[in-house]
Amino acid sequence: MIVLIKAAQLILSLSILVVLHELGHFIPAKLFKTRVEKFYLFFNPWFSLIKFKKGETEYGIGWLPLGGYVKIAGMIDESMDTEAMKQPAQPWEFRSKPAWQRLIIMAGGVTVNLILGYIIYSMVLFAYGEKELPPSQLQHGLHYDQELIDLGFENGDNIVAIDQVDVSNVNDLRKILFLEDASTVQVDRDGARLDIQLPNDFGQYMIDSGIKNPFEIQFLNEVESVEEGMPAAQAGIQPGDLITSVNGIQSPYFNDFVRGLAKSESDTVLVGWERNGNYQEASIVLTPERRIGFVRTRAEQQFEFVEIEYSFGEAITSGFSIAKETLQNYVLSLRFIFSKKGVQEVGSFVTLGSIFSPEWDWEVFWKNTAFLSLILAFMNILPIPALDGGHIVFLIYEIIAGKPAPEKVLEKAQIVGVVLLLGLMVLALGNDLIKVFTGGF
Repeated sequence: MIVLIKAAQLILSLSILVVLHELGHFIPAKLFKTRVEKFYLFFNPWFSLIKFKKGETEYGIGWLPLGGYVKIAGMIDESMDTEAMKQPAQPWEFRSKPAWQRLIIMAGGVTVNLILGYIIYSMVLFAYGEKELPPSQLQHGLHYDQELIDLGFENGDNIVAIDQVDVSNVNDLRKILFLEDASTVQVDRDGARLDIQLPNDFGQYMIDSGIKNPFEIQFLNEVESVEEGMPAAQAGIQPGDLITSVNGIQSPYFNDFVRGLAKSESDTVLVGWERNGNYQEASIVLTPERRIGFVRTRAEQQFEFVEIEYSFGEAITSGFSIAKETLQNYVLSLRFIFSKKGVQEVGSFVTLGSIFSPEWDWEVFWKNTAFLSLILAFMNILPIPALDGGHIVFLIYEIIAGKPAPEKVLEKAQIVGVVLLLGLMVLALGNDLIKVFTGGF
């Protein structure tokens, strides 16, 4: 069910983005009286799920959810319809229009996605505001990846500052450490403030070390309820018990318990718990889902967030700042893919789907849609033939040189661009399939 919910959110998000992106090409093309032969959501090799013709344009939905396209008459695109280009140019064709009009048509999709990302972020701020989680609200600190423990962190440490700058929002920690090349972290450990030195280029260190989740909020493993008939109930575990060990590993925290179950090579685990100061333990047979059947108390998750509300004007201003920072951070993060470990993180639609909430959460949905809109804008503006950016480069050349690039050059560049994109898609899909089968998600 979780997979279906995430897939549905991804498809809806991409459908919105692709349709509006292609409208960014379609509308200026129509304004400049350029014929648009096809307008498609998703690709339709061999057949379409839905198609109909209105006027000179065929509208449809393809079966391959990898994007969408508009086919503009008189333009060398991914369809590689070079035969039509051998005919005399017609006044309604793309190639007959002035270079400045063609430039506007090609830049329309990217422009729409940039504006859309900004608008969505603004409206999310206006509708939902923002919530900040101060480090002081973490009753039991953070639980760290073993690689960070080796650097000097201890489970329970609260990160209170980075490079001596106080942290106001726990949710910003990963972003700051990953992107801003921090050198030191200040933690609160049992009331004492300590400095921890980080390796150079900590973001690259995380990639090379395979750290996907450097830390998470730490919670006590106190039982709120036990599922009837499940192994925990059969072993005598009751609401109010504090589970303190698994397979001899002593820890009162849920984070360690989950990892203990994951590390167990046997279907039977030794679980210990405390009740009114008395310790008990039992060997428990895991379910096929590797669970024992209890619900952890959520009372300690009722954090006091700092809630920030925005007027419409404030949301418009702050939305621009968030969109700018998000795009900037995404571009900065791309440097990590140019390494052996980094290239393994290139993902396809499976990776994109994983960022959505396992439950339908409209706030998360719209934030992810805004993020994907900005990514779509950036990727399309790259000067790669077959992408909008590639066409734009040739149009700028034409405006400067006063003549278009030879059609043979355009054709060959288009072929190179398609091959590059297909290669990237194969790499991304391959990475995702490896993660699916090895439990990398």
